[in-house]
Amino acid sequence: MTDFMTALALAIAIEGAIYALFPDAMKRMMLKVLAQPQGILRTAGLTAAIIGVGIVWLIRG
Repeated sequence: MTDFMTALALAIAIEGAIYALFPDAMKRMMLKVLAQPQGILRTAGLTAAIIGVGIVWLIRG
């Protein structure tokens, strides 16, 4: 559980840094995301989740 909480905190820190460093770019990206169909967003999210789990599996394995 500690590893999960650490990973979650790191993800939040990275996302916060991106918003702090590139606020205009993040606004433009969000507008593009809002224009995408739900199917593409689901596919992208599932792909990111699978890649993330794969990376964790490689690191921890």
